[in-house]
Amino acid sequence: MFPEYRSLISKLKQSNAHFSKIFEEHNALDHEIIRLEKDPVTSNVEDIDLLKRKKLKLKDELYVMLKQAETSTE
Repeated sequence: MFPEYRSLISKLKQSNAHFSKIFEEHNALDHEIIRLEKDPVTSNVEDIDLLKRKKLKLKDELYVMLKQAETSTE
């Protein structure tokens, strides 16, 4: 997801419960999207788009938390 932040992500997952929860939600959505896209016959495109928007919102939130943590450790 954010390869340049790998060690910071690990630290935040251990020390920040909110970050950890958002990170897990993001990963769960990613897996659900992949699962739905593998079966396009039974999947609803609108549902997949909605999940992608939720995932992007979480990713943006994670990025903000990472940038804040990065600047607080400098």
